[in-house]
Amino acid sequence: MAETYAIVESGGKQYRAEKGTVLVVDRLPEDEGAKVSLRAVMFSGGDDVVANGGDLEKVKVEAKVAEHVRGEKLRIFKYKPKKGYRRRAGHRSELTKLEVTEVKMLSRKPAAKAESKPKADEKPKADEKPEADAESGTAKAPGTAKAPAKKAGTRRKPATKKPAAKAGTAKKPAAKKEPAKKAGTAKSSGRTKSSGGGSKPSGSSSKTSEKSTKNSEKKES
Repeated sequence: MAETYAIVESGGKQYRAEKGTVLVVDRLPEDEGAKVSLRAVMFSGGDDVVANGGDLEKVKVEAKVAEHVRGEKLRIFKYKPKKGYRRRAGHRSELTKLEVTEVKMLSRKPAAKAESKPKADEKPKADEKPEADAESGTAKAPGTAKAPAKKAGTRRKPATKKPAAKAGTAKKPAAKKEPAKKAGTAKSSGRTKSSGGGSKPSGSSSKTSEKSTKNSEKKES
């Protein structure tokens, strides 16, 4: 009796799947113990070989997630001679173990699973009457919402910029003080005036005045 097997695809790779075999494929998002259906690329059952796309949809391949494992450590080393370039790295692949539980050919295509679509917003029924405001007594149309009132004074006026001060208002530099004259120069100038003019010293004039006052007092006495 010929073996029944199928070639399945997972993660861009192809594997030979038979009932009871264990496949190690790239990491799948399903939890451990979950059932997974694999897509068949070819099916061989006895003398019949199916490779047509329409007939392959009838092939059913189911597997059970046994566990999630990691592959062997791969060490990577890069270098460039005479450049001092050395780089070391490592890598471990994330893998999933699958146990094939069923491989068979169905008589017809399996029913497609109904996808759950989000419910659309329910429209108001025509029989429903519009709600009336208790205060105003006006009727509201269904599905209409009030537009938000615009807030007054929300826009701000642009701030006016003050003119910059003119450059002409800068302070004047302080006037420099004249250096004081030396005392020696003043004395020398005084001496030259007394010698050139021929004026008598003030001491002799005072003596003569005193003598004249004394003579006048004697005469009176």
